[in-house]
Amino acid sequence: MDDTPPPPLGHEAVEAALLSRRSVRAFLPRPVPAELLARLLTLAARAPSNSNTQPWHVHVLTGEPKRRLAEAIVRELEANGRAAETEYPYQPGEWQEPFLSRRRSFGQSLYLDQLGIPPGDAAGRHAHHIRNYDFFGAPVGLIVTVGRNPLAGALIDAGLFLQGLATAARAHGLDTCLQASFIDFHPIIRRHLRIPDDRFTVCGVSLGYADREHCLDLLRTEREPLSAFVTFHTDDSPTQP
Repeated sequence: MDDTPPPPLGHEAVEAALLSRRSVRAFLPRPVPAELLARLLTLAARAPSNSNTQPWHVHVLTGEPKRRLAEAIVRELEANGRAAETEYPYQPGEWQEPFLSRRRSFGQSLYLDQLGIPPGDAAGRHAHHIRNYDFFGAPVGLIVTVGRNPLAGALIDAGLFLQGLATAARAHGLDTCLQASFIDFHPIIRRHLRIPDDRFTVCGVSLGYADREHCLDLLRTEREPLSAFVTFHTDDSPTQP
C-alpha cells in the first residue's frame, strides 16, 4: 500500500469554490450526469463526524419521483399551509438582533430588489415560496436525513456534510441551494421516501446548473467582517482576572 501523502491542494481552487458558493434559486433543466452526482456525494462524505459515525443519509430525486414529491407538497401547502411542526427547532420563536436585521436585509434583496415583490404583496411572496418545492427547477433534488439519536451531534455533522457538498458542487461548475423549507412538510416527505421513524429530515437541497439569465442570478449576500464574529486571544490581549 502506498502511504505517500497526497500533494498539497492548490489554495486558489479551494478559495474559488468557497467564494463562489451561493444559494441559487433558478436552475436550468440541464441534467447532471449520474457519475458526477455520485462523485459529489462521495466527496461530501469526507466530512468529519463525531467518532466517525457518519449519521447522514441522502435521498436523491430526479424525474418523476421529484415531480411527485413536489406536487404532493404543493397540494398540502395550498390546502392547509404548513403541514406540521418541525421535528427540531430550526428557528427561534422570535428573532433578536443582529440576526433580525440580517434576515430583513436578505428579504429585501430577494423579494423587492430582485423579484420586484413589495412587502405587502402576500400573493407574490407565496408564488415565489412555492418554487422551493420544485427545487427551483433544478434537475436534482436531495433530502438529507439523520438519526434521531444522537440528535444535536448529528445536526452538526450533517451541516459539515452539506458544506462539503456545496463546495464540491462549485468546484465542478454546479450550484446548490440548501432549503430548510422542506422540514415543514416532513410527514409528506417521510411517506413518499419511506423514511424510517428513527430518522428525520434535516433539509432539502437543489442541485444543478444555475440559470444565468434569471433575475435571481444577480442576488448576492454580504458577509460580516471578522470583527463582528471573531475574538482573538493572544499574548498581547489585555489580562483578564
